[in-house]
Amino acid sequence: MVSTYVGWYHSGIDVSRNAPKWTCPFFNGTLPALLLAMIASAGADTPSTAKPESASAAPSSQVVIVHDPQATSAFKPRQDVIRRMVTAGITNLARTGNASAAWKKWITTNDTVGIKVHSTPGPDTGTRPAVVAAVVEQLLQAGLPPSKIIIWDRQRADLRQAGFFNLATNYGVRVEGSVNAGFDPGTYYNPDRPVIGPLIWSDLEFGKKTDDAGRKSFVSKLVAREITKIVVITPVLNHNTAGVFGHLFSLALGSVDNTLRFENDLLNLKTAVPEIYALPSLSDRVVLCMTDALVCQYEGEQRGLLHYSAAINEIRFSQDPVALDLLSLRELERQRVLSSQPLSHHNAFASQMELLENAALLELGSTEDSRIRVQHVP
Repeated sequence: MVSTYVGWYHSGIDVSRNAPKWTCPFFNGTLPALLLAMIASAGADTPSTAKPESASAAPSSQVVIVHDPQATSAFKPRQDVIRRMVTAGITNLARTGNASAAWKKWITTNDTVGIKVHSTPGPDTGTRPAVVAAVVEQLLQAGLPPSKIIIWDRQRADLRQAGFFNLATNYGVRVEGSVNAGFDPGTYYNPDRPVIGPLIWSDLEFGKKTDDAGRKSFVSKLVAREITKIVVITPVLNHNTAGVFGHLFSLALGSVDNTLRFENDLLNLKTAVPEIYALPSLSDRVVLCMTDALVCQYEGEQRGLLHYSAAINEIRFSQDPVALDLLSLRELERQRVLSSQPLSHHNAFASQMELLENAALLELGSTEDSRIRVQHVP
């Protein structure tokens, strides 16, 4: 068994405007054998075997991985199995005897809980409604009123297409888009190094002609003013620039406007994503991160491509978004190495790791294998 400590450290200081700038040493490519070694160093499903840390060392991050080979059938989730998996993950992470007790460690009935999903790719490739449904059922059983549960992403249209409106109707909970809710002019990300990009109609400063227009990314009113606790649920899905549509990427760019200036430029993205996530209005409200690893799609980004997919049949739980994203990035690389399908060019694995290293510098989580404790639950 691995360490029973469940830890995730974040200072709570608004570091977004004064975050340390970090640059990875020059990386000149890697041979397949080296790549496999990098992936295997703490593989997506391998617990750390490091020696116990001293009392003065930084606390370790706990990751619970629940696996069930019957979780999917032809890439479709089986709801009864998913319920059991979510219960096992929540109770093992919180060290409680039941799911309600676990949730009561993280939330109160006065909280408004926002379940952040990734809905753009649809129900088969994005966050799967079956996983969200299991979480909603547990929150209701823990005594949270349906009106205080919000399933959200950037756009209501994507949420509808992915089936979350139907799910919300079944349970009486709410669905909302961060863009549709509008943006708070008093809560924003303003990088030290100005990054100017094209504004679109939904951005708060669209049409503004002042010299400083487009320098800020404003946080959605949904997050800044209404949601008090956040649960992030993301799939294992590749992103050609960031590496993975992970917890850091999903929450950061799903919560603010004026994101086009970051999305396709790794130099800007690897700095902006951790700094936006570190805003107190986001990171201080995150109580749980879950990786929907039922299926891993390692090519295609937002398009559902089952021939570039593998059934992993896992759900992963942690309060460390960096550790979970690290495991997802390694899983994607592992599946690419194993694949017989032709693959397009992507940013180098080590370059995509820079985003996670920057997040670790902001104390959002850990990329050090010796500080990530993985518990497997069959």
